[in-house]
Amino acid sequence: MRHNKKFNHLGRTASHRNAMLANMACSLIKHKRITTTVAKAKALKKFVEPLITKAKDDTTNSRRVVFSNLQDKYAVTELFKEISVKIADRPGGYTRIIKTGNRLGDNAEMCFIELVDYNENMAKEKVAKKATRTRRSKKSAAAETAAPVAEAPAAEEAKAE
Repeated sequence: MRHNKKFNHLGRTASHRNAMLANMACSLIKHKRITTTVAKAKALKKFVEPLITKAKDDTTNSRRVVFSNLQDKYAVTELFKEISVKIADRPGGYTRIIKTGNRLGDNAEMCFIELVDYNENMAKEKVAKKATRTRRSKKSAAAETAAPVAEAPAAEEAKAE
């Protein structure tokens, strides 16, 4: 029975899994987007989001806690200097998983996981949708096309007189 066993072991020992998740988290922090399998991305999301939340308050203790998980001082510096400033007002949900299809070799489900605030394309699309939203009906379009046709014979009669 698997009572209270909630996380995916990913077919690895505990030390291998922790090292892999730490490396993937460092890559995500440095590059803002990485490509991986869906299972690893879901495990990474559970690993990295508490670290990003911890980075919101820049104290010595929180830096030490994050460094003990990541073991990369450049990633910790980037997390506390740049990322924490951008996500300061966000209450959670710092990462996004977008599925990209299956891998050719073994047909594994692939995706990319990215930091939400660093994808400008997604932000621009949302703003553009709100700005260009208009309500159009077929009736008003038909009335506009019919009105100039009705006016045209009257104009021709005026010219003839």
